Amino acid sequence: MTGTCARCGRARESVTDPALLLAWVREREDGTDRWLCHECARAHVRDIEGKLPTDYW
Repeated sequence: MTGTCARCGRARESVTDPALLLAWVREREDGTDRWLCHECARAHVRDIEGKLPTDYW
C-alpha cells in the first residue's frame, strides 16, 4: 500500500517493520483517504477515538 502521513509526511514505503505498518491509521474524510503514521496515530489516539476535528489537534 502506498500512502503518506497527513501530519508529518512520512512515506509508508519507508517503514520496513511489518508491525509498524499495521499501526498506521487510515481515515476517510470527504471521500479521500488520509493516513497517519504509527507515531502520529499514537500521539493523537485520544483525538482520533473522540472523533475530534483534525483542526483541533
